[in-house]
Amino acid sequence: MGRVPCCEKDNVKRGQWTPEEDNKLLSYITQYGTRNWRLIPKNAGLQRCGKSCRLRWTNYLRPDLKHGEFTDAEEQTIIKLHSVVGNR
Repeated sequence: MGRVPCCEKDNVKRGQWTPEEDNKLLSYITQYGTRNWRLIPKNAGLQRCGKSCRLRWTNYLRPDLKHGEFTDAEEQTIIKLHSVVGNR
């Protein structure tokens, strides 16, 4: 009973991502898209878990992801909403 494992735990690399791995993942996703995260590491030639690839894409590599500091307008919006809503 239970779920099928997402990957073979023996052959999975852990730890920090290298720039080469980032480039492999980025080029594969731009060419084929993000349909099946379980197959992406195998097809892209990565020794990573599908979940690890999905999180790397979602949190770091997406082209529409904004990096850096907040603008003044964004900061004022955050302060205004915090004064209204609080820490919830």
